[in-house]
Amino acid sequence: MRTDLIFALICIVVVLIMLIYYMKRKRKVLSFIFGAFTGAAALFILNKYGGFIGADIPLNLFNICGSTVLGVPFVVGLVILKYL
Repeated sequence: MRTDLIFALICIVVVLIMLIYYMKRKRKVLSFIFGAFTGAAALFILNKYGGFIGADIPLNLFNICGSTVLGVPFVVGLVILKYL
């Protein structure tokens, strides 16, 4: 299989898992908005001030989508991968 196809399938599975998670929440829309906002805010803060700690994460489509769908854990995972 091609790697871009595998990557797309993994992204679809992750988005479906997050949709199931948000559908089980009591306040579905508010929970999603809060998670998306905190993830995007963490990414933008890390992009602006990450150079001070050596974790300069670029703003690209993958990072923005990942941080808005998965939230802060995605941003933390990016930082951990940056140091590996």
